[in-house]
Amino acid sequence: MNYTVAHLLNKLLIRFTKSRPRRSNDNGLVESKNGSVVRKQLGYAYIPQSCAERINGFNRDFFNPYINFHRPCFFPVSVIDPKGKIKKTYPYEEVMTPYEKLKSLPQTESYLRRSITFEGLNTIANQMSDNQFAERMVNARSNLFQ
Repeated sequence: MNYTVAHLLNKLLIRFTKSRPRRSNDNGLVESKNGSVVRKQLGYAYIPQSCAERINGFNRDFFNPYINFHRPCFFPVSVIDPKGKIKKTYPYEEVMTPYEKLKSLPQTESYLRRSITFEGLNTIANQMSDNQFAERMVNARSNLFQ
């Protein structure tokens, strides 16, 4: 990281971090998302810059709504073992979409922007079933590189 970026981050009151808890020196958020989400959908091939606008449109219209409203995710539960060590477990009871997880948190209205309401988000989430949206997204992805 250079001094210009550090100065900009400090000016915007953004805290720079480069690691995850109980992990050593990695950029875990980016790498875990690239490996488990982006690369699964778009693959490892080089994407030319001329395709950037179409890929951004695909992400905006299909991929991001699918990830946020229709893709089930495991959420960890911290369990303390008899030795006192914190261990993360991923029970099936905690599988939900990121939107469902947001709704399950206390005082969720405080996390939303003023112009966004749960009624509007529910409309997006309930437009079609998870499988229908996934099929629609796969069709859009196959048309993306044609």
